Amino acid sequence: MAHTLLVAGTASHVGKSTVAAGLCRYLADRGVSVTPFKAQNMSNNARATPGGEVGVSQYVQARAAGVAPSTDHNPVLLKPRGDGESQLILDGEAVGHFEARGYYDEHWEDALDTARAAHDRLARSHDVIVAEGAGSIAEINLHDRDLANVETARFADADILLVADIERGGVFASLVGTLELVPDDIRDQVAGAVITKFRGDRSLLDPGIDEFEDRTGVPVVAVIPYDDPGLPEEDSVALPPVGERSVVGADDGVPDDGSVTVAVPRLPRISNFTDLQPLAREPGVRVAYVPPEAALDDADAVVLPGSKNTVDDLLTLTDAGFDGRLQSFDGPVVGLCGGYQMLGEEITNAAIEGTGDADRVEGLGLLPVTTEFSESKTVEHVRRDLRGVGPLSGASGTVEGYEIHMGDSTLTDEAARPFDGDGAATDSVLGTYLHDLFVNESARGAFVRNAFESAGVNSPAANERESGDPYERAAGLVADHVDLGPLGLADW
Repeated sequence: MAHTLLVAGTASHVGKSTVAAGLCRYLADRGVSVTPFKAQNMSNNARATPGGEVGVSQYVQARAAGVAPSTDHNPVLLKPRGDGESQLILDGEAVGHFEARGYYDEHWEDALDTARAAHDRLARSHDVIVAEGAGSIAEINLHDRDLANVETARFADADILLVADIERGGVFASLVGTLELVPDDIRDQVAGAVITKFRGDRSLLDPGIDEFEDRTGVPVVAVIPYDDPGLPEEDSVALPPVGERSVVGADDGVPDDGSVTVAVPRLPRISNFTDLQPLAREPGVRVAYVPPEAALDDADAVVLPGSKNTVDDLLTLTDAGFDGRLQSFDGPVVGLCGGYQMLGEEITNAAIEGTGDADRVEGLGLLPVTTEFSESKTVEHVRRDLRGVGPLSGASGTVEGYEIHMGDSTLTDEAARPFDGDGAATDSVLGTYLHDLFVNESARGAFVRNAFESAGVNSPAANERESGDPYERAAGLVADHVDLGPLGLADW
């Protein structure tokens, strides 16, 4: 059976996903049969696999490990849809929508059995499992139902690597407090601790590390410097709260008067916001997550992202007057998945997805498209031939991505098609169901060029950002800074 290492955290967004991906690639590069695992994930950033949906981090970690992503890597997925309700997905298949109490009362045992069975299948075919926890392992109100952390440590008999983020402050208090609060039966499984996102003189930490190790008996196996390998984000905590503006992509050395701003409405139920990360890494491109009520005066282009609840997020935009501002906007506009559905003329059978009982909801009216919702769900990985139309004019070739959506969209009038059977475009507006569109260089380059042209700004000649394979960069952080000995991985 495989050796399982659980990468747990003192909180959300402390760097667990990056450490797990780095370990997967580091071990795979050394010929180890390694695979990722996360028993239960809560995220609207999902990816399509042959068996259904998994969280983006496990998809990324599987690729880092050199294995085909599968639902065994993330057997239980909860996708929040607002008002305390989430869609439950077991082994890649949607089961239904439940509030938290309903999930724990009615489906907890099924989820536990599903996760344990998936782990057992992985353990029979691999030498090492790198499991990722969720949030904090010290949530004492959840210790009787903490599938991603406590239950995984138990049924996998896992060594535990505790990850803490020093950038938040109080890193030693977080580590000591977490160790005090983990259940007694798994406390001795904590094999080491990692401090992430460190800036400055490493020697200044030594007194704190020495006292921590003396106090707890847990070695600090790594102090990882602040670095972003470029892996997709999973936690929505990486985005600004609704009602606030945040700009990413502003540290590339390109002056503001030589850059363009891509405005992205910060939808309350935004999903798959990783679609925007490739744009933020382009030189001179600022991706601004703006409140629905924000003006678009400073925007040079607009991207409407995906949504876990298209209908309610559409109503949020129209209630804020975003529809009128977008209709008068004269730069490139792209809608992805739910954003594509919003750009159309109307959505019918809207009550299937929305929280109200309206059968029809008026769209933003920028594309001649009608979307009809049904109970069926499309989940698939796709490759398509791209036609360079609208905001993607000048693009060509084959692009790759995935679809995860409910509803089908049909044209109500003539419009260009960016792909066979999918999407619609005018001269300045384009919509498609294809997630990861901007991962593809041809599509991303065309959109960026057209945004610069529309803004009347010269595009930077070359990308001056740090480049390289993000998986290898994550593996380099592990190789350079992590002592694998206490984790039981030194012989691999």
